[in-house]
Amino acid sequence: MNYNRRQFLIFLLILLGVATATISHQVLSRNQSISDSPSIPIETSIETPLNQPVAIGPPGLFAPVRGNVRIVVISDLNSQYGSTTYAAEVKEAIALIPQWKPDLVLSGGDMIAGQKRSLTKAQIQAMWSAFDANISRPLRQAKIPFGFTIGNHDASGAISQGKFVFESERELASNYWNQPNHNPGLKFVDRGNFPFYYSFIEDNIFYLVWDASTHIISPEQLAWVEKSLASPIAKKAKLRLVIGHLPLYPVAVGRNNGGNFLSNSEKLQTLLESYQVHTYISGHHHAYYPGKKDQLELLHTGALGGGPRKLLNSNLPPRKTLTVVDISLNSQSTTYTTYDMKTKEVIDIKTLPKSIGKIWRRDLK
Repeated sequence: MNYNRRQFLIFLLILLGVATATISHQVLSRNQSISDSPSIPIETSIETPLNQPVAIGPPGLFAPVRGNVRIVVISDLNSQYGSTTYAAEVKEAIALIPQWKPDLVLSGGDMIAGQKRSLTKAQIQAMWSAFDANISRPLRQAKIPFGFTIGNHDASGAISQGKFVFESERELASNYWNQPNHNPGLKFVDRGNFPFYYSFIEDNIFYLVWDASTHIISPEQLAWVEKSLASPIAKKAKLRLVIGHLPLYPVAVGRNNGGNFLSNSEKLQTLLESYQVHTYISGHHHAYYPGKKDQLELLHTGALGGGPRKLLNSNLPPRKTLTVVDISLNSQSTTYTTYDMKTKEVIDIKTLPKSIGKIWRRDLK
């Protein structure tokens, strides 16, 4: 009786071992077939490499592949003189921006609608309050740093008889930006002349902002520019970008006359190139054009607010635009994804003019 019971127990143990081995083999085979099959989705938390590029964007819109650093560039947000309201495209852009998950938002200027002597102090303050409610505060709440350059409608630097023509507007702009509760969240390197010209660093990229609210960059400011770009922190950075309202060269219809682009543009370009500035970002012309001249890339941003303009040398209609810039720090290169904010379609760079004046489209040079 004991002998039969012992045989029975041995038999059960043998069966259990065979069953365990079979199940283990099936599990291992199934796992192997899943990992080898491209048609079967695999959990990204297990199989996706940590640094694999990821496409990110608002639902329903084309999602660009995110670089090491992502910047959203907007410009010329204002409407008519004295306006405290913003166009639908501006409001929609601000609502969408967090969904691109940028590290920084940059503005090419004209955040409010000043530069008119009849505007009162109360009207200008009301415009800055409206800007705060519609643009600045939502970005602060989303914890997205906001870099900007002063535009001619924000606080023009025009001078007559040695004095600022719009000195009151400049004082009010300074008052707004230097209030602690309006902190743009930047890592300042030099904010001694903030908000007119200053520098900051984000993600190993050095940003220099100059006051290009008029066509003249003063000698004092140029001395500061050279000192800043020659500094160890600027030289050590992976990339250097400069931002100003007026462009170096004209690109838009109606803005190709004197006073609407920077004087001594060739000398300014040579200066920026001598310090290996990668890109100069500008607004004012209300027309998107990704250009390049010699070694300097030139991002001309389109308007989000009123008055988009046609490009020179083009029959394309005016468009309101927003540009997502993805940066590869290793290759020191940038990729632009620019949206027509009315249609939400991505603008094909090849539909833009091959050249405008002295500038070539950046994919051709």
